[in-house]
Amino acid sequence: MPHRFFLPPAKQPAPARTVRKDAPAPPAPSWPTYTGQSEYVGTSPSGRVSVFVDPSLGAPGLQNATDLVHDADRVVTFNDSVFAASEGSVAVMVYALGGATDGTGGADHMGCDYNTGNAIEVCASFGQSMRCSALFEAELSECNMNGNLCGISSGEALSRWCAMAVSNNALADFATAPQWYAAGMSNWVDSVEGTDTDPISVGCGMAFLSWLQAQNFTLGQIAQAMVNLGNAPLCALYGQLTGNDPATAWGAFSAAVRALGGVSTDDPFAGGLPIPAPAPSPAPAPAPAPCALLSYVAKHFARELAREMRKPST
Repeated sequence: MPHRFFLPPAKQPAPARTVRKDAPAPPAPSWPTYTGQSEYVGTSPSGRVSVFVDPSLGAPGLQNATDLVHDADRVVTFNDSVFAASEGSVAVMVYALGGATDGTGGADHMGCDYNTGNAIEVCASFGQSMRCSALFEAELSECNMNGNLCGISSGEALSRWCAMAVSNNALADFATAPQWYAAGMSNWVDSVEGTDTDPISVGCGMAFLSWLQAQNFTLGQIAQAMVNLGNAPLCALYGQLTGNDPATAWGAFSAAVRALGGVSTDDPFAGGLPIPAPAPSPAPAPAPAPCALLSYVAKHFARELAREMRKPST
């Protein structure tokens, strides 16, 4: 489904490995929106991800696509772990979605499984290839949703959380939880909105999944439970994971949000991305000022001279 997010990579893609380009280039699939020339760049070592690029993007676009070839298997391995499944292969097109070359065009595909959704488009992000990896995971995760969660607010929140986790929040500028908080914290825990493009309902889901992870439920546990529950509201997820009455989910969650005093990121409870600030380096001992050093030497010399003068003469 479309990922036109509403609106800096922390980690760069893994070092280059052998890219499978010895075999003939696979045919490009029919892309959801791209209609130009598809230049084949390579296939990941596992053979599960083939990457293409719009050649009109030149060297920066080719670099995005090459980096994605090298990083694709890491993303796939992460996705397999989250959903406890190892499924099909996909093709990815890197191009300027919406005319953007900074990743803000988002990503899209046509369906939420590996049959209808295996042709994925991601927006180029010149000089910031980890954003392409994050966008790739946003769509790849939806291929594991069995056609249930894709296209609704809760499923969109899950796909965004997967993108955030795999990329160390390379798409931080797309945050929606702050918008939900600023708009008055509407209750999208007890119901689901039938769209994946509303930042308010999606933002509620982002904050809710952060809250669950802060209670030591992993993203994998959350994702697998959500897939099993289908289109059920997030309160049902709370009930299944915690064993508590689903009717108490909104009250407990909203009270926890109010206790924060504000929401500025998609992980307000620091549940899924505990990235500590580096410890400050100890301050070096200050060097003595020249005048102070000379004063100390003079006093020391005077004490030694006085001591020698007090000694009895022989």
